[in-house]
Amino acid sequence: MTPEPNIQQVVPFLAVANIETSLSFYIDGLGFEKTKDWIDAGKLRWCWLQLEGAALMLQEFSPGKRPPGKLGEGVSLCFQCKDALAIYKAALANGLHPQRPFVGNAMWVTILPDPDGYKLDFESPTGAPEESLYPITD
Repeated sequence: MTPEPNIQQVVPFLAVANIETSLSFYIDGLGFEKTKDWIDAGKLRWCWLQLEGAALMLQEFSPGKRPPGKLGEGVSLCFQCKDALAIYKAALANGLHPQRPFVGNAMWVTILPDPDGYKLDFESPTGAPEESLYPITD
C-alpha cells in the first residue's frame, strides 16, 4: 500500500520592505486574495496570499531588521500556468509592466519583478518556436 503524501504544498515566504506596497502589487495587480493575516498592535505584520493553486506569504521587516543589499536578488518564483499570456495581458491591464513574453524551453514565459525585486516567472506550454517573441499590438 502506498502511503498518502505527507508534503502538501510549498509556500514561499517573502520578506518585504513595505507590506502595503506589496499587497497592492499582488492583490490589485495580479489578482491574489489575502486569505490569512496577523495583525499586531493594529498593524498588518504577516499575510497569506492565494491565487488559484498558488500561494505565498509576505512579512514586512521589523524596524531596524532589514538586511543590507537588494531584497529579492537571485530569487525567482516560477508559476506553472495553463495560459501565461493571459497573466501577461491581465498584468498590463492592471497597470503593471511585465516583460514581453518569449518562448523558452517550449513554454511561453513572461517575467515580472515585484516591488522588492523578487522575480515572478509565469510559464505555460506552447508549440511556438523557441525564442519566439509575443507580438505587440497597439
